[in-house]
Amino acid sequence: MPSDLDALDDARRYTLELVHHLDARRLETAIVPFLSPMAWDLGHIAAFEDLWIAHRLGGLPLLREEHAALYDAFETPREVRAGLDFLRGEELVEYMAAVRARSAQVDPGDGTLFELVVRHEYQHAETMLQAMALAGLRPAGFADGGPAGGDGLELVEVEAGAALIGAPAEGFAYDNERPRHAVELPAFAIARSPVSNATWLSFAEGGGYERREWWSAEGWAWKLDQDIECPENASNGDPGAAVVHVSHHEAEAFARSVDARLPTELEWEKAALHGRLAGIGSAWEWTQSHFSGYPGFRAHPYREYSEVFFGDGYRVLRGASPATHPRVASLHFRNWDLPERRQLFAGVRIAR
Repeated sequence: MPSDLDALDDARRYTLELVHHLDARRLETAIVPFLSPMAWDLGHIAAFEDLWIAHRLGGLPLLREEHAALYDAFETPREVRAGLDFLRGEELVEYMAAVRARSAQVDPGDGTLFELVVRHEYQHAETMLQAMALAGLRPAGFADGGPAGGDGLELVEVEAGAALIGAPAEGFAYDNERPRHAVELPAFAIARSPVSNATWLSFAEGGGYERREWWSAEGWAWKLDQDIECPENASNGDPGAAVVHVSHHEAEAFARSVDARLPTELEWEKAALHGRLAGIGSAWEWTQSHFSGYPGFRAHPYREYSEVFFGDGYRVLRGASPATHPRVASLHFRNWDLPERRQLFAGVRIAR
């Protein structure tokens, strides 16, 4: 395992290599209103690092206090960021380097905040890859979905009984992954693999986007309003790869079309921990679960990471995608987004 500072530097090299092929115009333009300009993301990555390492851990004043609100994700919603005077070009590069030089002077302590900053950067790298995919600007060799490992229709049985859910007390974990707790689950069946492009294409060609009975009322209204059609990767991508860029609404409709449902996140984690699932990491996988805290949840180190998103609006995704750095991915990690979002590298695994 690299040292704390080496891990920060590894993350920075990873980020800069991802955007190396993009010119200033692409970096500074919002691809869609709900994703930031990538130059804003880069400035935010540095500002987050400065806040948590130099300022809160090291006790130093912020390097650019005048930009604290600009790079605060809650002070500046995504929809307004494209119109703000965020750092660009050489000034942005110099700011990122200056922040890193300050971090190098801070004692990492137990390493928790350094790890938080490292993973935060990797998560924003995935967000930037989402923007690149939407704009057709993927880095060379990047594939949105990995090998599915099957068609997504073969089910495996998981016996009834207890499961330990959540991250262990030792090591780094996000607040929403704790505390670890026991749950009793009835028997269920879950797909061995995520749904493949070929299987999804069969769904679409079989009327998947016309058969009202397979869709929820909310999903059908969204489909009509947004004129949603089969994602391009299902027809243009590798037939054996996991389908991605499907919303929760589409995932639910597919599951109903094969007389199935989406798994709960507890079912998903139990099956994954028992080694029953293939294709983990080929696509994020929508679950039917709403995002909320586990029993005994405690916000840490700041409530805006998880708690402000709890409720009926957001659905949980499990697994990982080809855009997810291995340092972030784990069987306990809980991703979440709104059910209409398609920019995620997200697919579906069915259950019954």
